[in-house]
Formats: sequence, structure tokens, C-alpha cells
Amino acid sequence: MEPVDGLLTADGIARLRDALGTAGFTSPGIAALIGPAAVEAVRRNDFRALLRATAEPGRLSTLVRLFLAGQTEPEGTVSAALDPLPLDQALAAGLVERHGDGVHAAVDLDVYGEDWWVVSDLDADARPGPLRTDHVLGIGNAATTLAGATVRRPVGAALDLGTGCGVQALHLSTHAAAVTATDLSPRALLFAATTAALNELDWELLLGDMFAPVSGRRFDLVVSNPPFVIGPGSTRYSYRDSGRPGDGLCAELTAGAADHLTEGGVMQFLANWVHRSGEDWRERVAGWVTGGLDAWIIQREVCDPVEYVNLWLRDASEPFDQARAQAWLDWFDAHAVEAVGFGLVMLRRGERDDPVVRVEDLRQAVEPPLGAQVAAWFDRQDWLSAHGDSLLDAHLRRADGLRLLQEAGHDGDDWEVAWQRVSLPGGLRWSEDVDPVALALISGADGTVAVRDQVALLAAAIEAAEPVLAGMAGPIVAHLIERGYLQPSP
Repeated sequence: MEPVDGLLTADGIARLRDALGTAGFTSPGIAALIGPAAVEAVRRNDFRALLRATAEPGRLSTLVRLFLAGQTEPEGTVSAALDPLPLDQALAAGLVERHGDGVHAAVDLDVYGEDWWVVSDLDADARPGPLRTDHVLGIGNAATTLAGATVRRPVGAALDLGTGCGVQALHLSTHAAAVTATDLSPRALLFAATTAALNELDWELLLGDMFAPVSGRRFDLVVSNPPFVIGPGSTRYSYRDSGRPGDGLCAELTAGAADHLTEGGVMQFLANWVHRSGEDWRERVAGWVTGGLDAWIIQREVCDPVEYVNLWLRDASEPFDQARAQAWLDWFDAHAVEAVGFGLVMLRRGERDDPVVRVEDLRQAVEPPLGAQVAAWFDRQDWLSAHGDSLLDAHLRRADGLRLLQEAGHDGDDWEVAWQRVSLPGGLRWSEDVDPVALALISGADGTVAVRDQVALLAAAIEAAEPVLAGMAGPIVAHLIERGYLQPSP
């Protein structure tokens, strides 16, 4: 395997790292210079306070203005700020470029987390005009969404499929013994190699599409922020267009998971899927899952075709092309697409004969990080699998802080409950209506009584046949545990 070069030589990277570190170009260093209010304003693309705070000359001020605020700075000032990296090397590498009477950034050199540096292409706000077709995205909402949703347990081998500038690989480096990162774009690997070297990390970087570069290999954790945009099969922009029509890329990723995961290994990726007229999108997406995988696929948002097309036409900062928009929408019409879902696919390889496949909406805000909730969801599936035959013998307790909401109407003699709903204040923050049997099981779950004994008491109270009620209770309790309303008592 040939090593992948970065923007600078190893010596140049070391010099740049020295310059950034010496200047304090880190999140704490920048916050100390410009203040928390300016940091918050920058998140909203308001740079006024930042520019005021960096008006006085200084190495850190210059780097902040240059790389975070997109300013053109005097050549001598930039040279001093980048020292010991010679300015001519930075220019030759395409790190900065001359502009008018000064120098400005030619790439996005961003501070991420406490002390990571990420190198990517400048976005359209910083460099007006259409993006390059091989544009390499920086740190955006999709990247941070996936990072927050990833299970962060120690693993041996991890794979970042379609790494781009290397954001996911950075996170994997915190809990994986070895990180492999792939991309079909040579330019993306150039930036990923620079990000890795700048942070003194050693990743295996491989060029190729989808699983091709790692054929025959297995990983404990696979993550991907793939080019999931749905359409007729464009390859216009490598970061978003896969060349597969419809949601074929996401189906292909799902189908390849079983062959590339170790026993117990997890794969997580961002996905889009179509909602077709007359078809249950849940059933179709569930059909992607093969190979005995456990799967939890959650839909976080739904967009209509017109909104979707407009979103992605604006994304690349191209002039609006009415003909392209019309052709794209005509393709949606021809394939009976009435909406597009945005969400996450989470897969786990196991050896069970009865893998769990759940495809559902999860629109509510959840307790962050989502990755911790994903790990807990799979843990609950393991517990249910291990206790399936003895579920009625389990001692369960209500989740901490569980709430009950009721609505009742008065019929002239007494209050009559119209509906009752339980809700979780934390975790996945589920909220759903429950019937009297489910509510009774929840109410009696204090950790001291077995479910079987709860059923016996309830059967006597409502004068029901205990075997019939026990048969009803099993699936109800399993659902309440899966949702997190009930938990095994320690």
C-alpha cells in the first residue's frame, strides 16, 4: 500500500503544527482571546466581535482572522504567524494564497473539539461561486450528527467509509486501536492525510468506492457519512452524488455490512430514503437488512421533493438551473416519490436466529449524545434476547423520572379517563399512550416483585384469567423494556 501524501511534507506538517500550537490556535486559546460571546456569535456567522477582539497584531490574532474569519492579512504578518513554516511553502502547498496586497486562506483550517485541527476545502461562503466537483466538505451538521450518534466503546479495528477530510476518523482514533479510512476521491484522501498528520495520528488511508478497498476484511465498528443524495444517479459532486439512482447507495451499504463486521461489530451511517406512493417506507427500508443483522433505523426528518431538490441545488452554490430542477422533479414523479426521509441506519452483526429489525420515526429531541442511547438500545435487545423465555420471572423497575399524563372528562357523576400517556424525561424521551394493563405493569414495577406476581395480582383485581393475562403481558413488557420505560432491577 502506497502512503497517501498530504498538502505538506512531513517536515512541513511538523512546522505548521509547531506554529499553530505555539500561537495557541486551539479552542481554549481562541476562547481566551476573543471571549465566549464572540465564540457563540461565530457559530451564527457573526464575526464582528471576533474582528474587534483580534484587531491588535499578534500571532494568534492573525491565524484567527486568516483561517476562521476569512480575512486578507498583510504578507509579513502571515509569515510571522506561520513561522517556523516558511510562507513560500504554505503558498506552494495551497494552504494560503496571495490576494490583492495580502494573503488569505486557500483551505479551511478549522479548530475542532479541544485541540484537533481539520483541513478541508473552503465552503461557498468563503469562496464564492460553484464548488469544485471534487469538493471536500469540512465540519458540517451531517458530520457532527454522525459523530454524536456513534457508539463510543473501545474497539480494535474501525473503518471510516468515505472519510472526506477525516472528521469521523478523528473521533474513531479516541477509542479504536486501528483506524482505516477510505474515499473514492483522491482529493479527499489528500485532506484526510493532512488532518491525520497534523494531529499526529496514523491512519490507513485507502482509495476506492464503497467497500472495494477493504474487500475481505472485517471491522469492529464502521461509520460512514456517504454521498446519500437521492436522484436519477448523478455523479456531479463526489461528496454528495454516488451515481446510484434513488436510495440505492444506502441499500448497498446495508447489504454489505454483514460481510465487513466482526461478531458483535456495529455499522452506523447517515441515510436518505424515498417514500413512494402506495408503499410503506418502513417495510421497504427494513428489506435492505440481510445476513442476520440486528438493525435500528430511525427517521429524523421528512422533506417533500420540491424542498429536497431546492436544498441540494442551493448546496453547491450554483446558479439556479430550472431545467435541472425540472428534470430532477420529473424523475421523482416518474418513480412515485412523494417524500424523502433523513435518518440513521444502525446495524450490528450477531449470531441470533431471531435478529431484531426496527424501522421507526424518532423525531423528538433525545438526550445527547445519541451514541450513548444507541448503545443502550442494543444492550436492551441483548437483555431481552437472554431473558425471552423467563421474562415473567424478571424483577423490573420504572425508569427514573418517568411521567404519567392523563386527560379525563367528567360525565356528571365521576371523572372518566380519555387517554393516558407515559413519557421519559431523559434518554430517548419516548412518549406514548398506554392501556390500563400496561399502566398497571409500569405502576407495580418497583424492582421487588416479579412480573409473574404482578400479573397474578392484576388478574385477581380485574377478574381476568391469569394465563390469558400472562400471555398479553409478555409482549407488553418486552416493548416497555425496549423503549426504556422499564429497566431490569439490579
